[in-house]
Amino acid sequence: MKRIVVFFAGVAAGIGLVMLAAGWIGWPVILHTQVQQAATTGAPTAEARHHPPGHIELSDDQLRDAGVTLTQASGGMLKRHFLAPGSLIPDADHIGRVSVRVLGTVTELRKRLGDSVEKGEIVAAIESREVADAKSGYLAALLTNDLQQTLYNRQKTLVESRTVSENEFLRTRLSANDAQIKLDGARQKLFALGLSDSEIADLPNQPPESLRTQFLRAPISGRVSERRVDLGGLIGREGQESELYVIVNLDDIWVDLAVSPEDIGAVREGVSVKIRAVGTEDEASADVIFVSPLLDRETRNARVIATLPNKDHRWKPGTFVTAEVPLAGAPSTVIVSKKAVQSIKGTPTVFVRDADGFEARSVRTGREDDDDIEIVAGLAPGETIAVQNTFTLKAELEKDQAEHGHD
Repeated sequence: MKRIVVFFAGVAAGIGLVMLAAGWIGWPVILHTQVQQAATTGAPTAEARHHPPGHIELSDDQLRDAGVTLTQASGGMLKRHFLAPGSLIPDADHIGRVSVRVLGTVTELRKRLGDSVEKGEIVAAIESREVADAKSGYLAALLTNDLQQTLYNRQKTLVESRTVSENEFLRTRLSANDAQIKLDGARQKLFALGLSDSEIADLPNQPPESLRTQFLRAPISGRVSERRVDLGGLIGREGQESELYVIVNLDDIWVDLAVSPEDIGAVREGVSVKIRAVGTEDEASADVIFVSPLLDRETRNARVIATLPNKDHRWKPGTFVTAEVPLAGAPSTVIVSKKAVQSIKGTPTVFVRDADGFEARSVRTGREDDDDIEIVAGLAPGETIAVQNTFTLKAELEKDQAEHGHD
């Protein structure tokens, strides 16, 4: 029994010596301090890497690989419009008709359908008794006038020398004036038939058999779209065809639009509209030149005409088109591309660039057009947002939210 007591007393003394030595070297305090320092050092690192929900960390390299492009939010005008159906028709100012003003027979047709012609070029010839009479009358008036002018000049010299009486001189002057008037009348008749100055001046040099022939010239440059007569056909008589050719210049064409009464008030002359051909990807810009003040009795639509440049003749009359007619409106403070807006849990969201990634920010939208949308609240002008491939950011955000949900 005494040995057991001595053993435990020795153990207790040993433990006491160990505790005394530990207290002297300060080991428990140092250990506690190191643990505290380690905990304190680790806390800021974890806090620095913590971001609120809705934040995505992406580097510039990751953005480039994902094809995400950035832009600054800014204001502007939305391109709002309504659609109006229509068709292409020839420009009425660029249609020319080769016609006759007398009864005649077609003796020559120099152009076929689709041929190009220049303004003033001879395209056909006819034979007409009325033309022959008009030319003969002119030649006769020309000869008479030359004779009367010669007699007048001679009498003028004689009356100055008192060789002839003044009364005889006055009768000669009257005859000369009358001949000049008849010559001018005969020339005007030839002009009315379509003859040019050079053709009239050359008449005295022409053989008699050519007097019945009249050459017809193109009134404009363009292409032959219609030929309405045949060789030997009688033209100009009542009930007969008086037009030989129809020439159309398609360098400019018209867009004939039908606009409803509800939309016609928004259309203004001079405004530019976008034209798209039905069933194709072709599109072009045309300028409105006429807005009808009247409504069609049958369709109850108003007619609107726009002019469309067509130098390459790509657009064909008769083509059905649709026109985008712009609507006026108030400017918006912030407008972004529709591609920049994603719906997250039913809320419109844009991704705003910050120092180390993107913030998924909920916004309130307003008016919109085909490409852009107005941001009413949640985004300020000048903030940088993602535009292209924003679905990648949406997927990354949903993935991050799912991982936090499992945690």
